[in-house]
Amino acid sequence: MEQYEPDRPSAAQAAAMRRSLRSGRASLTRRSLLRASTGGALTVGGLGALSACGIPPAAQNSGVSSEDHSAKEKTLSFSNWTEYMDVDESGKRHPTLDEFKKRTGVTVKYTEDINDNVEFFGKIKPQLAAGQDTGRDLICVTDWLAARLIRFGWVQKLDASNLPTAYANLSQQFRSPDWDPGRAYSYPWTGISTVIAYNKKALDGVEVTSVSDLLDNPKLKGRVGFLSEMRDSVGMTLLDMGKDPGRFSDDDFDAAIARMQKAVDKGQIRRFTGNDYTSDLSKGDFAACIAWAGDVVQLKADSPDVDFVIPDSGYMTSTDNLLVPNKARHKTSAERLIDFYYEPGPAAQLAAYINYVCPVDGVKAELAKIDESAANNPLIIPDKDMAAKSRAFRSLSSKEETAYEEKFAKLTGA
Repeated sequence: MEQYEPDRPSAAQAAAMRRSLRSGRASLTRRSLLRASTGGALTVGGLGALSACGIPPAAQNSGVSSEDHSAKEKTLSFSNWTEYMDVDESGKRHPTLDEFKKRTGVTVKYTEDINDNVEFFGKIKPQLAAGQDTGRDLICVTDWLAARLIRFGWVQKLDASNLPTAYANLSQQFRSPDWDPGRAYSYPWTGISTVIAYNKKALDGVEVTSVSDLLDNPKLKGRVGFLSEMRDSVGMTLLDMGKDPGRFSDDDFDAAIARMQKAVDKGQIRRFTGNDYTSDLSKGDFAACIAWAGDVVQLKADSPDVDFVIPDSGYMTSTDNLLVPNKARHKTSAERLIDFYYEPGPAAQLAAYINYVCPVDGVKAELAKIDESAANNPLIIPDKDMAAKSRAFRSLSSKEETAYEEKFAKLTGA
């Protein structure tokens, strides 16, 4: 168990947080994009702030639970991101949550109170650090924050006996992240993929199939975009270099930075962007760029010129994850809700609404009954070949996080 030690962020980590909140995944709502994926952001908004609150280290709170009241109290508190749950035509009810209540008798108090990982951590950190109930039985956070919460001992180990469907139907590509081997503490709510997007009209016949094309093809000079999120841009470059983002060395990281620096120096890369790349891509200012799949689904629906490609070298994937905080009063009910969303029916209803990667095997047939185009979209339901190309960025130590963000900030001019 990692000892919780509040510290102050480096200049590069602070810059990473500001980029994420201003123009990265943290800047918009669920339907338009994603959130910040930098561990440094947690240090800025969460870890550093704790030292000022006089809250003690949490190592002694490892695995803290409380009496489970699920049998007597038929209620469950679930905190999630905005627009990350199916709704009916009135926009007031959530059909899958209604179905869960009908089946189990458990009323879900569903709250859309997560706008970005850093802000949400700030809400719950005092109780977690003090070993107190957060008032939430289930939370949904991005993988880097999930990893931190697990390492600090601030979430409970899940009871596998309450998760038979989830265990059976979890897609292979999400089964064993290095920060939670075997999914002992978490289950993914959705997957978040990073791909290459392009504007057919702007390409004007130029073929783009790889990150090498983005970095090296002179016909694309000044019309290429990379992301201001370190894990996405570096991860895609590492893959293109034949390196595994889940097992790379310091030298590998430096080589990826040098490769992108060369493209910057010769004017190949127009700029590093957050979500604002979507406008550049739609207008054709970017002929091609590194992009988030959640955006591409929406952009393709609005513009016939926008499309995507999955490089043969692979693509980056991260996840948003369900966890049960320490001292939650209704752990069993929370586990039952997780298991419910791994049934093909509820999973299909959710995927049809939110359009992110569904982590549930066997959902395609059910989704086709609702939306055939979504069922056949590999950005929502990856086929076996695409799933096999998925790679995740490995967990970073605090020392690595600081060093890598500093190097990436220098590259991007942040």
